[in-house]
Amino acid sequence: MPHTTTILAVDDEPVFRFLLERQLREIGYNVLTAADGLQALEILEGQTVDLVLSDLVMPRMDGLQLIGSVQKLYPSIPIIVITAHGSVESAVEAMRRGAYDYLEKPYDPEDLRITIRRALDYQHVVQENEQIKGLLSERYTFQSVVTVNPAMKQVLELASRVAAARQTTVAIYGESGSGKEVLARAIHFAGNGLPAEFVAVNCAAIPEHLMESELFGHVRGAFTGADRDREGKFSLARKGTILLDEIGDMPLPLQAKLLRVLQERVFEKIGSNTPIPVTCRVIVATNRSLADLVAAGRFREDLYHRVNVFPLTIPPLSQRKDDIPILCGHILEQLRQHLGKPLPGISQQALDLMLEYRWPGNVRELRNCLERAAILTDNELIRPGHLGLAGAAPEAVPEAGDGAGAGDASRVSYHLALPVEELSLDALNEQILGITLERCSGNKSKASQLLKVNRKAFYRS
Repeated sequence: MPHTTTILAVDDEPVFRFLLERQLREIGYNVLTAADGLQALEILEGQTVDLVLSDLVMPRMDGLQLIGSVQKLYPSIPIIVITAHGSVESAVEAMRRGAYDYLEKPYDPEDLRITIRRALDYQHVVQENEQIKGLLSERYTFQSVVTVNPAMKQVLELASRVAAARQTTVAIYGESGSGKEVLARAIHFAGNGLPAEFVAVNCAAIPEHLMESELFGHVRGAFTGADRDREGKFSLARKGTILLDEIGDMPLPLQAKLLRVLQERVFEKIGSNTPIPVTCRVIVATNRSLADLVAAGRFREDLYHRVNVFPLTIPPLSQRKDDIPILCGHILEQLRQHLGKPLPGISQQALDLMLEYRWPGNVRELRNCLERAAILTDNELIRPGHLGLAGAAPEAVPEAGDGAGAGDASRVSYHLALPVEELSLDALNEQILGITLERCSGNKSKASQLLKVNRKAFYRS
């Protein structure tokens, strides 16, 4: 049943209250009425109200006092004041205290309808933005970085300390896929940043001749093809955060301009001499050693010292294997919601294989691996064959009887690999079951026919 908007009309004149109530009901609203501010607060305490319409001059508690109380107790409820003709000063004071808008008596009923609609629409947008900010803040906080690893916990502790220092440039080091952008977003949100004010720039993905315009913007006519003014990433970040990812790939000429920006906290658009202040936090990230790039003459030493003020190094997943089980649980919970299917968990053999694997792609590779496995499984534990990791994946040979490709279609080949200490017939059987099921695209009936075993064999842990 759709929610009916409820409006509280507050006025000490019974005739005006009656007229207002009738007009609001004709528009389609549910209406509550009060004779003064105190009675209005009593109603608000026990009823759900979407908007308050209030006169200003009333006994016991006037409209301005009511606005103050509603702002303090029910800040999400918009207020429209209705004032006597010529009392614009009072209306302006009401808006200064938090009222959304005002109407002068006598008002046009159509103006009443439009003003209420605008106030409700505005409040709806505000609430949606708060929800989105809340969801993103929940996703990108230090608490959302799942870890039990001491080294990773220390990185999070350091990051939480620098979050309040907006003028300090932060350098995040870590292998590809280790979570550098996730950490940068957590720093941004911990500093009360808004979602739209986090701007990420991949310095390795932008052509050299476009990078300066991408970062600083340009004015119309600055170069051939510049047919209009354009804002750069530094402008878009405003009072938020700019992440310069893969900073080690930034061309040397642009490194000099970035150094000036960081030193003087101003930049200029291409084609303009007007300095624009830098109001955003600057975070740089790289999967390379900037010190080695300095030694090789590919990164300016003065810029290195400027960006390396507060370095944070994320350990690779291969050095935080103790996080793999908890990360798996966290990712599977997300996949259950994303895929809308039950995912009972991971078999011990599969988990052992994941703990043995080196994870060159780090957490990103782990997530991709589990998503692939989750798609392949059907209300069963994830097994080694579902993971597609080296040592568990089938060799590229045709399936029995499929007649595809070159080679002997009447033969099937399996590549099995296990650590010596884990070698057993049961473990090998587990791998064979998993590989065969993967080759049969998750079809248990087909896989059981191929291996000449009961279909129930594919449901064992």
